[in-house]
Amino acid sequence: MRGRTNNLTIGERVAWYRYRRGLSQEVLAGLIGRTADWLGKVENNRIELDRLSVIKSLAEVLDVPLGDLLGEPALLDWTSDSGTATVPALRAALMNYRALGPFTNGPDQEPPSIAALKKDVGALWDAYQNSRFGYVTGRLPDLLHRAQAATDHHHGDDQDQARRLLGLTYQLAATQLTKLGESDLAWIAADRGLAAVRPTGDPLVTGSLFRSVGHALHATGRYAEAVRLTVDAAGYLEPHLTQATPELLSVYGTLFLSGSMAAARANDAATTRTFLAAADHAASQLGADANHLWTAFGPTNVAIHRVATAAELGDLQVAIDLGPRVDTTGLPMERRVRHALEVARAYSSWNRLDDAQAALLDAEQMAPEQVHHHFLSRQLTLTWIRRQRGKPTAELVGLAQRLKVLD
Repeated sequence: MRGRTNNLTIGERVAWYRYRRGLSQEVLAGLIGRTADWLGKVENNRIELDRLSVIKSLAEVLDVPLGDLLGEPALLDWTSDSGTATVPALRAALMNYRALGPFTNGPDQEPPSIAALKKDVGALWDAYQNSRFGYVTGRLPDLLHRAQAATDHHHGDDQDQARRLLGLTYQLAATQLTKLGESDLAWIAADRGLAAVRPTGDPLVTGSLFRSVGHALHATGRYAEAVRLTVDAAGYLEPHLTQATPELLSVYGTLFLSGSMAAARANDAATTRTFLAAADHAASQLGADANHLWTAFGPTNVAIHRVATAAELGDLQVAIDLGPRVDTTGLPMERRVRHALEVARAYSSWNRLDDAQAALLDAEQMAPEQVHHHFLSRQLTLTWIRRQRGKPTAELVGLAQRLKVLD
């Protein structure tokens, strides 16, 4: 389906699949407990369809993957950063059979030192947090290959360290693939990462990898399972918190942030509040914003998730009151831009379209790749174009063309 419905809003995509399934508006609306009038407004872009809980319900009834209604995955552009080998090359690396059995990489492979591998893993994580998605995707296959070679070559403590770095590389692959809408590949990467680090018994890296499992569950609409994962992962980490390092505390708190989004998307407001409170407590223990193990965890990230979960639960008053007041300037670019998309969504829902468009354009200027690969950007832009009744502004047309949602 890649590219075939790029120029459709989510509501129009619902109509497209409804026709394919031979369902009337009355029947489809009834199956999700809504009215035909509501569905008609959704399909004609008079109601914004941006809450993932509702979109997931429609996807389940239509028997299509959640990503198909969101219009994911989107094609990753070739750039000077990415080169011309992107997701397919990463897919090939993830399907390398040597990672499954007692094989070596061959006599010509020179494994990297632990110090060199650690530097390279850190550099690629930093690039991800700077929203350089093409750069990260293009370089992950080689990093995975070298991390596996190091794991095969080294012994003792060095091998354990290589396993941790391999696990963190798989986590980065899962996180990046989720951003690109490649949810199935993200799941493979998360699974491989946990398998790589399991022999070390390291709670820190294992806990960090649980985040990537949660992201993969989110991407496929398995929100209830992501909530259960949060509880299980927190239970796994809690015995290690008696003398928690800032790194472990950050990983622990970030699990609850991810879990709060899952709970909100599952329409579970009580669990959302519980998870946010747990994250807030961890952030207060940490004392300030930080970026241990690339978590960007701290009080500001908790505030960001209060806005995002409020929007998912339909509490637009909280989203519009709190969202624009959160100062994200001290956080990595990826977090800043993700929050900007939530602010744009809140403004749009309140019909403050000039403010919404300005927020989205500012986000695009900061991190174009990230904005171009998020369903909210595409959904908002197409909805604004439809509502201008065929006479969108040149600025809006330009944005839509850059997002590749306008013929």
